[in-house]
Amino acid sequence: MTMTVPQDEPAPGNIKVTRADWINLALRTLVSDGIESVRVLTLAQKLGVSRSSFYWYFESRQDLLDQLLKHWHETNTTAIVERARRPADTIIMGVMNVFECWADERLFDPRLDFAVREWARRSDDVRRMIDKADEERLLAIRDMYRRHGYESEDAFIRARVLYYMQIGYYVLDLKEPVEARVSHLAAYLRSFTGQEPTETDVAHFMRFIASR
Repeated sequence: MTMTVPQDEPAPGNIKVTRADWINLALRTLVSDGIESVRVLTLAQKLGVSRSSFYWYFESRQDLLDQLLKHWHETNTTAIVERARRPADTIIMGVMNVFECWADERLFDPRLDFAVREWARRSDDVRRMIDKADEERLLAIRDMYRRHGYESEDAFIRARVLYYMQIGYYVLDLKEPVEARVSHLAAYLRSFTGQEPTETDVAHFMRFIASR
């Protein structure tokens, strides 16, 4: 799991950690232990600094939580939307662009997404953010299908099938190796597009897998 934010300089004085250190630890804690464990004192103890050093970088715990949600959106949602909007000669290439998010956790971190969804069970504000992110992702995928000539309802349902299948895959915590999953790549592409992928299409995505 890769969850890092851009590094920055530590605050002046005896404070030895940066803002990024706080955020990265908070992200790891959110994923491993849930939102209730993301506490200033607990994080400070793990970082080996005083709690007061937290306030060099954040106004409050809520400020930190807002930064976690910002990071989640700028990684997981942005990656899907960007790839769905990426120019593609065919719908098969377009779907494979989106598949990159499922194949590379540096683009889309499923454990972070699941942790935020669990957080949403305890916060109406986070629930609204999840709903908005799901809609943003779905609409980007729907628009991808529409650009390739699918009728509005067909594009909408295909987008739902593609996206909900993948989110369900994560929620069920299936332990299928990547190699096993990509062995069915051609069948997945037929299912999501109604078209027959070429050997060149499959080889293109396999090169992406090998380059990760």
